[in-house]
Amino acid sequence: MSLYFVRHQHCPETCPAKDPEMGQMLVQHVDKKNARKFGVDILGDAVIDGQHTFVLIVEAEDKQYIENFMQPFSQAGSVEILSASTCEAVAERQGCDPVPA
Repeated sequence: MSLYFVRHQHCPETCPAKDPEMGQMLVQHVDKKNARKFGVDILGDAVIDGQHTFVLIVEAEDKQYIENFMQPFSQAGSVEILSASTCEAVAERQGCDPVPA
C-alpha cells in the first residue's frame, strides 16, 4: 500500500455541506468502511475551517482507487492526490526526495 495526501477545495458557493442531504451523503461516503470498498484506507481527515478545504491521508494500492473514491468531491471542486511518505520513511532515506520508481 502506498501513502497519499489528498486535498479537495471548493468555492463557498458550491460548499456541499450547505445542503444537509449532500453533507450527510458525503459523511457516509468518507466512512472508513465505505472507503475500503474502493480500495482506500483512510488514516485521517480534516476540514480546514473557513477555507472550504478537505484533506485526507490515505493508503491505497493504486492512485486510481483514490480518484474513483474522490469522484463525488470532484463534482464540487478540485481534487489533488499527492504521493506521500511518513516522517520516519523520509528520515530513513535521508531526505524528502521521492522514492525512485
